[in-house]
Amino acid sequence: SASLPPQRRGAISYDSSDQTALYIRMLGKHHLPCLMHALARTHARTHARTHTHSTSRRIRRLFSFQRHLLSSRLLRGAPHLNPLHILDEDYCGQAKCMLEKVGSWNFDIFLFDRLTNGNSLVFLTFNLLNQYGLIELFQLDMVKLRRFLVLVQEDYHNQNPYHNAVHAADVTQAMHCYLREPKLAQSLTSFDILLGLLAAATHDLDHPGVNQPFLIKTNHYLAALYRNTSVLENHHWRSAVGLLRETELFSHLPVEDSIERQLGSLILATDISRQNEYLSRFRTHLDENDLCLGHASHRHFVLQMALKCADICNPCRPWELSKQWSEKVTEEFFHQGDIEKKHKLEISPLCDSEANTIASVQIGFMTYVVEPLFAEWARFSDTRLSQTMLGHLGLNKASWSALEPEASGSSEEGESEPGRATEEPSSRALSQGSQES
Repeated sequence: SASLPPQRRGAISYDSSDQTALYIRMLGKHHLPCLMHALARTHARTHARTHTHSTSRRIRRLFSFQRHLLSSRLLRGAPHLNPLHILDEDYCGQAKCMLEKVGSWNFDIFLFDRLTNGNSLVFLTFNLLNQYGLIELFQLDMVKLRRFLVLVQEDYHNQNPYHNAVHAADVTQAMHCYLREPKLAQSLTSFDILLGLLAAATHDLDHPGVNQPFLIKTNHYLAALYRNTSVLENHHWRSAVGLLRETELFSHLPVEDSIERQLGSLILATDISRQNEYLSRFRTHLDENDLCLGHASHRHFVLQMALKCADICNPCRPWELSKQWSEKVTEEFFHQGDIEKKHKLEISPLCDSEANTIASVQIGFMTYVVEPLFAEWARFSDTRLSQTMLGHLGLNKASWSALEPEASGSSEEGESEPGRATEEPSSRALSQGSQES
C-alpha cells in the first residue's frame, strides 16, 4: 500500500572538507513576510508549519488512487508499461493531445497546467525526458524520477504570481524548442540534453518571490551564506542537488558529481547581474566565428545561453501568452515594493506601483535586456524560430507602447544612458527573472 513520505524539513548540510553549504531547502510555500529576523525566524516558521491544507492538496493531486494502483503494479513488475502511465489517468485526453505539439512556440503552458490539474512541470518534464529516450538511455528508475519531479514541483512556491512551477514548466518547454534547433540538435549529446532539461526545470527552485537586493538589505541568511553573490541562483542549484541526492536519481551513474557541477554552472548563468559578461562573450564568439560545438566546453556555453534565453523568453511569445506573463511578473515586483513600503525600506527599482506601470516595466525590459540577447541568439541560430521570436518581440513592444504612449518617449530618452537603463531592468527584472533563474 502507498503511504505519504515523511514530511521533509528545510535543512543545511555542510561539506566537511571546507564547511561550505552543500544545500539549503526552505519549504515555506509563501512570500517571505519581512525577512528581518533571518535564520532564526525562518527555521521557526519551517518547523512550526502546519500542513493540514498542503497535505490534503498533495494527497489529492499527487497521490491519487489511480497513481497508487499504477505505481503498485509497476513496482510488482507488471510487464512493459508505458512509463507515462505512472502518471495519473487524467493526463490522457486533451493534455496528451497538447504534448503532441510540445515543440510548438505557441504552446499554451497555462492551458496545459489547467488540463493537468496544476501538474504541468511534472508531466511536461517526464514527457520530454521520455521523448528524448533519456529514461531508457540513463536507466533512470521511474519511481525515483517521478518522486524527484513531484518534489521539484512542490518546492516551487505557487503563491508567487510569477516564479512558480508553471514558469519552470514554460522555461523547460522553451528549452526543448531550442534543443531542437538544427545547430544544437546536430551537436548536443544525450548528456547535454539531460542537463539542459533538468536545469530548466529546477532553475528557480524554491524562489521566495523577492529578488537578491531585497534579501541582502534585509540581512537574510541566504545572502550571508552566499556572500551576497548570485544568492538565489546558488540556492536554486543547491536545492536541486539536495533533491537529486534525496531521491538518489543518479546514484547509479558514475557521472553523478559531474551532473551536479554542470547543473550548477547552467543555473548560475541565469544570474542577471552577469548578463553583460555572458552576452559579450557570446558576441565575441560570433564575431570571430570560433564556436566549435564539437568541443564540450563550447556546447556547455551554448546551453548556458539557451537557458538564459528560455528564462526570459516571455516577451518573445505570442501576445496572448506574453501579456499574461508580463502581468504576473509585474504583480510580483509590486508585491515586493508593497513589503518594502510596509517596513519602511528603500523601494527597489521597478517595484513601486505608483511610479511604474506594466507597460513601462516591460518596454524597458525588452529594450535593454531581451532584445540584445535574442539578437545575438538569432545570429547564432538563424532559423524560422529565431525570426518568429524577434517578430513577436517587436509586436509585443509596440502593443505595450500603444497602451502607454509616453513610455516609448521615455525609452528613446533612456537610450542616451544605456548603462543606467540596462542596470535597472537587469538587476531587478532578471534579478527576479533570472533568479527566475
